[in-house]
Amino acid sequence: MDALAKRLGRFTGFRRDAGSLRAEGRAGRHKVLLVKPQEYMNRSGAAISALLAEGWIAPEILVIYDDVYLPFGTLRIRARGGTAGHQGLESILEATGSEEFPRLRIGVGPAPPSEDLAEYVLSRFSEEERAGVPRVIEAAAECAFDAAAEGLTLAMNRWNRFGRDTTEERGDDETV
Repeated sequence: MDALAKRLGRFTGFRRDAGSLRAEGRAGRHKVLLVKPQEYMNRSGAAISALLAEGWIAPEILVIYDDVYLPFGTLRIRARGGTAGHQGLESILEATGSEEFPRLRIGVGPAPPSEDLAEYVLSRFSEEERAGVPRVIEAAAECAFDAAAEGLTLAMNRWNRFGRDTTEERGDDETV
């Protein structure tokens, strides 16, 4: 969120508002509201409920979250989708009553099958992963900015291949 804030024009800075930190800025010609819930992740729906009460509609709210079902550093942006058991998304689904809200998934997985999922997502990254974190954060910020400035479809076309091993996908050893 902080990396995204640095890209916005006319950024106001974050201020506390009920259970969230909020800031405004511009992505291209569009006004953007950044909201950082200060609750536990599984209570994310409270922040969304507050936005809905202000007149925002779910398809205008881009939810950014970690995803253990995507390889580390992979980005996926979608217009809608299920929760796949993600507690934060379950809370948001309950608040919106719909799966019709865009989401940016940031891969942090896969979780080892023998490890508790909650422990895994709260654990430290490996040394190799730590080295890649700044690149992933910057890419996710650019993706979110593109979605706000130029639209979800453009962002999906531009970013849904980020982090994917294209040589594996092609089935050959050619470097892409």
